[in-house]
Amino acid sequence: MAPYEALYGRKCRSPVHLDDVGERKKLGPEIVQNTSEVIIKIKERMKAAQIRYKSYADNRRKDLEFSTRDMVFLKVAPMKGVMRLALPPALSGMHNVFHVSMLHKYVHDPSHVVSFEPLQINMDLTYEELPLRIVDQKEKELCTKKTPLVKVLWRNHSVEKATRECEDKICKKYLHLFDS
Repeated sequence: MAPYEALYGRKCRSPVHLDDVGERKKLGPEIVQNTSEVIIKIKERMKAAQIRYKSYADNRRKDLEFSTRDMVFLKVAPMKGVMRLALPPALSGMHNVFHVSMLHKYVHDPSHVVSFEPLQINMDLTYEELPLRIVDQKEKELCTKKTPLVKVLWRNHSVEKATRECEDKICKKYLHLFDS
């Protein structure tokens, strides 16, 4: 039950739920005692719920320990899916505090070469995605209407992350992709 209902013995009167109001004759120390008992009961149940939810969350977590100068991946969730990002020195001005569950230890391998093109980052830490090329074209048919679609490969993304876009919108904004 809701805390209001537990405290006052009736549902909260609101436009959503109008409860029948009966006469209440409890006054003085009785109502204070009842209210105190109900508050204690609510606190116990809320504590039990917190413990239960914490146990659910802890089942999915594992203990992680990092040392100073450890290389880590930062798990981020952009528009689609979850990717990992190794912050380059050029982004050292970004907020450097993350919850430990977002970090994954990096094991150094000399064959790993991280190359990146610098991004033009706006003040609100967003950037404009730029298309590299059109990978595929097709028409989607809905009842009597046909919509031309293109599959666009975006800069800084793999071919698997290419997206289907409306040909008209891409043509208006990035006409150079259709010159060939």
